[in-house]
Amino acid sequence: MNKYTDEFIKRLKHPVLFRMFLFAKIPSAYFAGVRIKNIDEKKCEVTVPFKWFSQNPFRSTYFACLSMAAEMSTGALAMAYIYKLDPPVSMLVVKTEAEYFKKATGKTNFVCNDGVTMKEVIEKAVATGEGELFTAVSNGFNESGELVAKFLITWSFKRKTKNVSHHN
Repeated sequence: MNKYTDEFIKRLKHPVLFRMFLFAKIPSAYFAGVRIKNIDEKKCEVTVPFKWFSQNPFRSTYFACLSMAAEMSTGALAMAYIYKLDPPVSMLVVKTEAEYFKKATGKTNFVCNDGVTMKEVIEKAVATGEGELFTAVSNGFNESGELVAKFLITWSFKRKTKNVSHHN
């Protein structure tokens, strides 16, 4: 569908370019230490450490920092599919749900395996011109492989309409 998807994924995998993007566009994620560990067309893994900037008063990672990492694991996949797409597609988070199972006291690795289905939903939005919703799952695991949190991030995708001005 999008010949630029691989180009975008390569940019995300480049540590300096990715950090520059975070610093400029999502500074809170930059300072919290959110990083893409791995990404391809099917899956994205994003980590967030437990450190001073990401802590809560209960000696674990603040839920908002966990949420940033979970959202990024889904959003990076979506951005890869809409990057330089013609016609362009807008994307927006319209709902989030989370369940927490263990305290996040070290590095938490969020994994989203929904890339293939997300691509299909974006293709449908482009083909029909209608808005499409997709709920991606991102599971966060601690360094021992135990499930720390599960996030459901619902995205809206819609083909942008081109404004054509008519001059007489």
